[in-house]
Amino acid sequence: MTEVPLTTTTTKGLHPGLTRRQISMMGLGGAIGAGLFVGSGQAIGLAGPAVIVSYLVAGTIVVLIMTMLAEMVAANPSSGAFSSYAQKAMGRSAGSAVGWLYWIQLVVVIAAEATGAAGIVAHRFPGLPEGAWVLVFVAALTVVNLLGVRNYGRFEFWFAAIKVAAIILFLVVGVLAIVGLIPGAPAAGVGALVAHGGFAPTGIAGIAGALLIVVFAFGGTEVVAIAAAESDDPSRNIRRIVREVMVRILIFYVGSIFVIVAVLPWNSAAVKAGPFSAVLDTLRIPGVSLVMDLIVIIALLSAMNANIYGASRMAFSLGERGLAPLGLTRTSPAGVPQVAVLASVAFGFVTVILNWFWPEQVLPALLNVVGSTLLVIWTATAVSQLILRRRADAAGVTLPMRMWAFPGLSILTLVLLGAVIVLAMLDEAARTQLLLTIGLTAVLVIGARLTRGLSRPGVLKDAAFEDDVLTRR
Repeated sequence: MTEVPLTTTTTKGLHPGLTRRQISMMGLGGAIGAGLFVGSGQAIGLAGPAVIVSYLVAGTIVVLIMTMLAEMVAANPSSGAFSSYAQKAMGRSAGSAVGWLYWIQLVVVIAAEATGAAGIVAHRFPGLPEGAWVLVFVAALTVVNLLGVRNYGRFEFWFAAIKVAAIILFLVVGVLAIVGLIPGAPAAGVGALVAHGGFAPTGIAGIAGALLIVVFAFGGTEVVAIAAAESDDPSRNIRRIVREVMVRILIFYVGSIFVIVAVLPWNSAAVKAGPFSAVLDTLRIPGVSLVMDLIVIIALLSAMNANIYGASRMAFSLGERGLAPLGLTRTSPAGVPQVAVLASVAFGFVTVILNWFWPEQVLPALLNVVGSTLLVIWTATAVSQLILRRRADAAGVTLPMRMWAFPGLSILTLVLLGAVIVLAMLDEAARTQLLLTIGLTAVLVIGARLTRGLSRPGVLKDAAFEDDVLTRR
């Protein structure tokens, strides 16, 4: 059998137009969203200052998962990323289920982000109904994604840059507040870390409960694995991108949370409602409410933009591998999978109607179904890396990038993910989400098996899956 290069890519028709800096910002933009700016208050309310431990544990899991992804992307860049690698490692049904699960998750989240941003804008400018703003946001970002990957990359770069700048400014202001350099405000110090029931006032149970929230806040970083396939040198870029993104996210997340719990009592109602606004309000900084609304809107639209990109590329890859309709692989002269983009935003337009009739029921129900998809996708990624790395080592293949301390850290990642899943099963709300996600995954696996005979002849070989040395058992 003839070996093919490990850097074979499955992105025929797409144009490499993203720079390393743009992809790094996409990773930051995907992770720094409303989950940090708003959702962190709920996590603090559960664990108190010890929520820092929850963020460190979740951050460790994300760093390990992204390093695993980087190893596989460096060996074989693909717009299908973890779906492609699941197919290589565990077969067609696994690859199909992971890909469709990710796509379903993103199209629902796209609708939720558009709805969330529309709700804030409609509150500030009540002249237009919320549904009209949803339509505006979905239409505008659809156009951005249809203009070509270079234009998309520039747009998302500046979107993410605004969020990063806001976080850096918050960290600077927070440090100045702690040491007492804010005019008119006494030094906050770090006494709040232990002054209200101790560092871990709710014990291990609180840290574990917060971990369930925090893990999902890191979702979005995986888009860099998809985007790397559309850069000029995926194998080289992914190594630097993962290192940059992971270090910065950990600093931004852990640093921001440290500032919040150091400056304010963790059990303050203001912290739970909006931790960032609460800190700035305490320092008597004017216009805080408006500024935070603008930042959250930008955070939601930035994440929505990145999710449209990620969903469309996953749909493109599924079509390319014979796991979705062939029409999804059609690209424009600019290398944009137009049909895949339109298919990925279609549900967003549907939500305009859904929000008109059932504004309080529809999206919460859908989000409940896909709430735990990230755990399934990360677990599949870890299993895929473990299998593919063993095959590569057995075949004597030299990989461009190798996961540290293999297989120890790979197994540790699965253990940590298993612990999070156990915690989820012990929490009523999280258990419901997880069981619904597992049920959806089972349906997708069964669907892939039932349609096995309908896949286009030779498509796997054309997509460099059958001949790749890493697929050999």
